Amino acid sequence: MRQSTGGLVVRNAVPADQPALLALNNVAIPHVNALTPGQFTWLATTADYVRVAEMDGRLAGFVVALGDGTSYWSANYGWFGAHYDRFIYLDRVVVAPEMRRSGVGRNLYADLVAFARHRWPRITLEVNVRPPNPGSVAFHEAMGFRRVGTRAYEDKEVAMFELPLSAASPEAPA
Repeated sequence: MRQSTGGLVVRNAVPADQPALLALNNVAIPHVNALTPGQFTWLATTADYVRVAEMDGRLAGFVVALGDGTSYWSANYGWFGAHYDRFIYLDRVVVAPEMRRSGVGRNLYADLVAFARHRWPRITLEVNVRPPNPGSVAFHEAMGFRRVGTRAYEDKEVAMFELPLSAASPEAPA
């Protein structure tokens, strides 16, 4: 468990968290895709990294990431698998609407960077550009992620990002 500033706690997810995490996930559509309970259970039990942020005992957000070599249905994950041998794929970060812009996302990212460093050479993810999500693009660029491609399909387009995990990668916020 990691205590962060302002009473925010980042901890490992447990099976009892899954219904609340799934509900929070499905409130965040279209920024993340909808999941069924079965899909979410598969994701939560297969992922290399599933962490929850709590503020004063209330769910503030969560993050799910999968290492390379996982048999995952996501075409975006597959894109990274076709371009990189080693990576951890940040599948989703969801912050409760009332907790946005309070540092929850930055703390979840810092926790993921600390976990992934020395295990994988990079963190990968995609961000919607159609429909547009300029706030997410700006956030990721400010965190040091760089665009490495795009992927268009149906009525959607995503920008593919990576964060090389070197000594210069972001650390936990002060």
